Amino acid sequence: MNFSMKADKIIGMKRQIPYHGWCFVCGNENPRGIGITMFVDDNGILTSEFTLNETHQGPPGYSHGGASAAILDEVMGLVVWAAGHKVVAANININYRKPLPLHQPLLAEAHISEVGERKITSVGEIRLADSTVAVSGSGVYVVAPHLFEAKRLKGVVS
Repeated sequence: MNFSMKADKIIGMKRQIPYHGWCFVCGNENPRGIGITMFVDDNGILTSEFTLNETHQGPPGYSHGGASAAILDEVMGLVVWAAGHKVVAANININYRKPLPLHQPLLAEAHISEVGERKITSVGEIRLADSTVAVSGSGVYVVAPHLFEAKRLKGVVS
């Protein structure tokens, strides 16, 4: 089978989510960004393996809580986008259980937990290298395709 993809890359049974320019979490053009790479599988589960560094530091040796909140917001929102819904965040809840160490491998995972007519709920976690859940969250995303019309997105060609 020949996969010719422009924006997505197939790796095994996972599809890579495209980078988003200057996005703080998933952009590959932002020198201060986190720049994580995300994949979604055939079951709709989004995953990302990443490492944080001093750019993302809060307490010495650990990441800032805002960095982990941003990562969860991104993976929980993009898993909804990957399912074909044009949404924006209406509410996110973050539960901090353990600090995220710098320079250690981490794993973020998200999936959709509920689909309604106007809103979709997703859940996510960031795990430490030993699989301990360090940060978890849930997000409510509302359908808002009108916010993503080409005329609103300057510099974006449809």
